[in-house]
Amino acid sequence: MDENRLQYVQYHSSKESTYLAAIRQLISNDLSEPYSIYVYRYFLYQWGDLCFLALDENENMLGVVISKLEPHRGGPNRGYIAMLAVQKEHRGKGIATKLVRMAIDNMIERDADEIALETEVTNTAAMKLYERLGFLRSKRLHRYYLNGNSAFRFVLFVKESAFTSRLGYDEDEDQDEPELPPSA
Repeated sequence: MDENRLQYVQYHSSKESTYLAAIRQLISNDLSEPYSIYVYRYFLYQWGDLCFLALDENENMLGVVISKLEPHRGGPNRGYIAMLAVQKEHRGKGIATKLVRMAIDNMIERDADEIALETEVTNTAAMKLYERLGFLRSKRLHRYYLNGNSAFRFVLFVKESAFTSRLGYDEDEDQDEPELPPSA
């Protein structure tokens, strides 16, 4: 297949009957978690514009990324990459990278402070992909998945303020002079 003939499209709810079954099939083939139709609808109904598809010239789905963006615990505006899958025979051709970059770019345009995701500790290809795109491992989540596997949480800090707030650093504070106790 000619990779130049791929189409990368943003999901739209008007195409649910065309795409939803293919999205579910592709993800269920690749990811260890069994997702119900309600999980897909949760993401697609609220953040369908953060879902991108890779289609061949016959509009067969080769890859998909599903994401969301919302304030995280009253703090930063956090993007979240929930699911990424590419057909096995089309891996290593840059499809996943292109899909993730499209999601990241869209989240940045919508004022994301940071973008997070989880991936199984055994999924070295995914970990390399995310690290190439600038994501940092932030923590290990033991027995995170239903199959008992652990995960790494990755975070991409889009704005410096998101990163420095994690460190407890306030750029408005005077860092040169130590604060004296009230009795001094």
